[in-house]
Amino acid sequence: MSTPFPVALSGARAETLMWAHEHDVDHAALSQLRNISALPWVEGVRVMPDVHLGKGATVGSVIAMRDAVSPNAVGVDIGCGMIGVRTSLTASDLPDDLARLRSRIEAAIPVGFHAHDAPVDLRRLRPVAGSGGRERLRGEQKFWDRFDALHPKVRQLETRARKQLGTLGGGNHFVELCLDQDDRVWLQLHSGSRNIGKSLAEQHVGIAKHLDHNRGLVDRELAVFLAGTPEMDAYLNDLWWAQDYAARSRAVMMALAVQAVREEFSDRDADDVLRFDEGVNVHHNYVARERIDGAELIVTRKGAIRAGRGDLGLIPGSMGTGSFVVRGLGNPRSYWSASHGAGRKMSRSRAKREFTLDDLAAQTAGVECRKDQGVLDEIPGAYKDLDAVIEAQSDLVEVVARLRTVLCVKG
Repeated sequence: MSTPFPVALSGARAETLMWAHEHDVDHAALSQLRNISALPWVEGVRVMPDVHLGKGATVGSVIAMRDAVSPNAVGVDIGCGMIGVRTSLTASDLPDDLARLRSRIEAAIPVGFHAHDAPVDLRRLRPVAGSGGRERLRGEQKFWDRFDALHPKVRQLETRARKQLGTLGGGNHFVELCLDQDDRVWLQLHSGSRNIGKSLAEQHVGIAKHLDHNRGLVDRELAVFLAGTPEMDAYLNDLWWAQDYAARSRAVMMALAVQAVREEFSDRDADDVLRFDEGVNVHHNYVARERIDGAELIVTRKGAIRAGRGDLGLIPGSMGTGSFVVRGLGNPRSYWSASHGAGRKMSRSRAKREFTLDDLAAQTAGVECRKDQGVLDEIPGAYKDLDAVIEAQSDLVEVVARLRTVLCVKG
């Protein structure tokens, strides 16, 4: 049966098309979307099926603005996204107990607030073909030379940023080993721009809130920068750098994860064990300049991936529920976008109140992962049904592979 979407959001000023029904979306998120649509610079809003309340702008929103950009329409984790590769391993190659492999990955990739003791020596890494790894590990010196041009208040964070490159972070970030429908093994991970991206975003949000043109906004968290101003130029300079940082960090982590897997299979020919013939490294919190209806607009995706015709993407669920590898269908009605994941259906605090560790163990049965209080708020039951989210956007993406999680590393 064909999808009933999109539907227009009632009460919106700028055209707001949704791949979700209003009755399935939290009232606070709907109010937030209407506030966004009322901004004078907004040309249109597109809402993905994983939509939920965010700070300022809604998670799962794609916003096209003319000559303006709102930092909170990107979010504080600038450049957050996914990277994944398909390997030549199959399920039969994996040991019955994956605990040792999880320990190897956790030892190689710092999680939570932790960082590497020293910056990762990229010369010692073996970049992963097919995932953007080779390209993202090039030009290291030129990349770091740009740090001095960032906002002055983050310049003391360079040492920390260097050590956090190639680290996972916490929350919904993860490293996973998955099996597709043919029992082929995939490696994938989800992470962003760490503390440096957050610090840059917070500096610029603070600046935007005090600009005169933002004083009458219904929500000051939606404050924007205007084209042709030094404030906008400064923000975009820092944002482009942070997006690059996030993509580089994912490529480094993927190389470290692959190295850990190679060590696990050191008794076999490494090149035979790990070959890569599929790969993708995509942002889902980012800014791009795109041409829509003949005009060049600034498009922010906060919890959304680009789904142009042929674009590969990764749409993860939660720990234990797996992910989808998808290919974009190039639907212009969605601004060539699709969801970034399943999307939360309840807050972290509510999840901790409603679920127990027994629930966590049951919902992650068969997955080698943490099952303790520290990740209870990430329990699958706190997220929307991933299959329903994929079904709601059948006109935006086609499924390439359904991935089933067998190992999950969380911060």
